[in-house]
Amino acid sequence: MRVGILALQHESNTFIRTATTLVDFEHDVLATGDEIYPIFKKSAHEIGGFFAGLAETDLEVVPIFVARALPGGTITAETVDTLIDQMLAALKEAGPLDGLLVAPHGAGVSESERDLDGYWLSLVRDAVGPDLPIICTLDAHANVSQQMIDACNATIVYRTNPHIDQKDRGIEAARLMDRTLKGEVKPTQAACFVPLAINIERQHTSSEPCDSLYYVANKMLETPGVLSNSIILGFPYADVEEMGSGFIVVTDDNPTQARELADELGQTLINRRDEFKAHLIGIEDALDRAEQMEGPVCFLDMGDNIGGGSPADGTTILHAIKARRGPTSFACLYDPEAAQTAITAGPGIHLPELAMGGKTDDLHGEPLVANVTVISVHDGDFTEAEVRHGGKTEFHMGPTAVVQTDFGLTIMLNSHRTPPFSLGQLTSCNIHPGDYQILVAKGVQAPLAAYRPVCPNLIRVNTPGSTSADMEQFDYHYRRKPLFPFEPIN
Repeated sequence: MRVGILALQHESNTFIRTATTLVDFEHDVLATGDEIYPIFKKSAHEIGGFFAGLAETDLEVVPIFVARALPGGTITAETVDTLIDQMLAALKEAGPLDGLLVAPHGAGVSESERDLDGYWLSLVRDAVGPDLPIICTLDAHANVSQQMIDACNATIVYRTNPHIDQKDRGIEAARLMDRTLKGEVKPTQAACFVPLAINIERQHTSSEPCDSLYYVANKMLETPGVLSNSIILGFPYADVEEMGSGFIVVTDDNPTQARELADELGQTLINRRDEFKAHLIGIEDALDRAEQMEGPVCFLDMGDNIGGGSPADGTTILHAIKARRGPTSFACLYDPEAAQTAITAGPGIHLPELAMGGKTDDLHGEPLVANVTVISVHDGDFTEAEVRHGGKTEFHMGPTAVVQTDFGLTIMLNSHRTPPFSLGQLTSCNIHPGDYQILVAKGVQAPLAAYRPVCPNLIRVNTPGSTSADMEQFDYHYRRKPLFPFEPIN
């Protein structure tokens, strides 16, 4: 029996002005057929899990189409049309199938389709017919729609944030497909869409309040007939009707049980809703605290969260460090112009008043102007051997320069937006984390998998930007109402 693999993955931040285009997918992953396996065979991604799980069975693996781009702005309509045309053509060319493993992100938005993942999943369902099993994996930061649920027989969401279980969820999906095709189970699913949005600052799954919520979900897995359940944390930076949190339960041929249990989980969250509101710490308060802590202290720059689509050139924390003339700190900035200036100058050269960062928009601070010395230049390529958020093993920062300011701040200037998912970003450029009191990581939860082992303390810093943890500052037009914490709910 033949099982196909399909994926179109993008986390779309609709508050970012720069659109996501085909070039962004080509820069990350855009592959068909036999091109797919070499990309994911060693990864900790769910597609790597699909391959690993199917390898345990006698099912034939049919890689069909994978498109993925780094989180960013809304995808252009032209790009989506091109990707979906390629996907459906590859699906047709794959020939007869007995099942499909699919991997949307769950928070895709295009200029033409606000529920992008529901749209393309429905097209795939129409193409293969109503009877072929489709089992789906989702990022926990999905904004799930009923259209997505209706298109698939089962949906399995990552259970960790940072996302270090992606491969496990892919394996789980493949094993469920094997049992389904053998006739051992018949997955049926239901979702509960809670009128609540869990703040991104509260979404660390191994800390409270999320940890005990997952405990309840894990206990439910012991219930006879339950094949899977999932918590949807939600993605607050997409202005769509589906924005918010929820639950999915998959049962063995018992849709009523799935509905009742999903609603039960939903009520649990509603009853505890006040626990999921943000606890925000400003920049000056964070710096005061960091000076009294054992270092390195990881400063999580929540307003410039690259994994949430931000531009990666936010400077607000850096301006505050400059004003204090310390403490010793390290940060990465996306700034190809400044990187090239430093590379052209070369190591050892002093550059007066180099303007760094703050160039993409006016949401993330003004350029940081500083006198710097070029420390080193690099090609920006590095690998990660450990399981880290996102499951990637190979990273490409583009031409990179490390510069030292005259006030204790070291800055890595990258030519490509690179999320802080691996310490290899630092060590590949001869940066030693222990040399600094503060390490600035542009994220909220995702960097913890890499940074927690070297940072005895961390502070989530409330900075302005397109991924601010202060959700109420965003101008939503499409979200549901009432939706907690924006409005009260019963």
